[in-house]
Amino acid sequence: MRFTPLFLVLAGLLTTGQTLAANLGDILRLARDNDAVYAAARQSHLAGQEALPQGRALLLPTVSLGGYLRHNDVDTDASRTNYRSHNYGLSLTQPLYRKQNLEAYEQAKLAALLAEQQLRLAEQDLVLRVAQAYFDVLLAQDTLATVEAQKRAFGEQLAQARKSFEVGAATIVDTHEAQARYDQASAQEIAGRNDLEVKRRALERLIAQPAPGLASLDTAARMPLPVPEDMDAWVKQAEADGLAVLTAQTALESARREVARQRGGHHPTLDLTASYGKTHTGSGATSSGDTRSGTLGLELGWALYQGGAQSSRVREALAKQEKARFDLEDARRQSTLGAREAYLGVVSGDAQVKALEQALVSSESQLKSTKLGLEVGVRTRVDVLNAQQQLFTTQRDLASARYQTLLAGLRLKAAAGTLADGDLQALDALLKQ
Repeated sequence: MRFTPLFLVLAGLLTTGQTLAANLGDILRLARDNDAVYAAARQSHLAGQEALPQGRALLLPTVSLGGYLRHNDVDTDASRTNYRSHNYGLSLTQPLYRKQNLEAYEQAKLAALLAEQQLRLAEQDLVLRVAQAYFDVLLAQDTLATVEAQKRAFGEQLAQARKSFEVGAATIVDTHEAQARYDQASAQEIAGRNDLEVKRRALERLIAQPAPGLASLDTAARMPLPVPEDMDAWVKQAEADGLAVLTAQTALESARREVARQRGGHHPTLDLTASYGKTHTGSGATSSGDTRSGTLGLELGWALYQGGAQSSRVREALAKQEKARFDLEDARRQSTLGAREAYLGVVSGDAQVKALEQALVSSESQLKSTKLGLEVGVRTRVDVLNAQQQLFTTQRDLASARYQTLLAGLRLKAAAGTLADGDLQALDALLKQ
């Protein structure tokens, strides 16, 4: 049964004679259903919502029913009496003024709001973790493919170097150089396979089932730039609307309410009380009668001195309020820093992608020219190996830059508090089967 969600996703991707790979949206749906971290956040949200009815209950009446059944044995100098008695009673207490309860109810509202905000944070975190795991797998696949191509190219150069040495057209130095590059590529291939396996397992941790094939990034896709292209606007939005900032603001307001609640311990309390009861007593088999009683009144209470405990609780609440104030300030600074870093990551990443695309074209041209130079005798085989190495390094760096730029765009929206499922769906348009 745990494989049913994946089956449904892949079944929907079937086309005539071809099975399409899963995209970001597919993986996000699987992660939302199976990720343990997000599931824990949802349960924490449900628990947080219960603070509201609990706080409201402090303002509502309390009704209780009680009674007893006793056997009484009274022994005096003159006589000894045995009899049974029983009682039942119903009582009601309605708080009219309790400062602590009023503040606790306001705190309960804030606790429910904080639970909502924390769930939104968990949702944004899930989107980021899905994107990170998805692109980590793609990068590991691209890196392994590049290393395999590099190994094949070096293998061809090694075979040619050996052949040239056998016929006396080259020295043993070219063979040794080609062998060293080939062996290095073989080691990198082993590391690349291991890294790909680790990255796929990290993705499977999110979806709790074997990772499907993933749609790859279209090499012709253009990196989306931030809208608006104004870093200060993003920074201001992150400072005002970032979820980390909003949760810190809610925590500060709750701390303020806690100070007021503890100070309310010095206030008097006023309750409306009502009760009704019946008591039956008997002596032997002869009943002595029933007693019925009912009361209605107001009860005033005022704790004048509690050994200094209440004053200590007020000081404790004040200290926690100051802590919450500093936490809010840190959240604002962190949000603005995160927005700046992400914005620069997108802008500089886009420029880096363009530069590496041009570098890739140049590296391909350099490799062709170097091979031609080897044929006419103006270049050595080592020069060809170096040109191939440069080409493969550029290909790897270009793939990494593309993924990092896309992730920076998602982090920018997360810093501003606007990251949603639709942002992954927009990136799906950049993927190809």
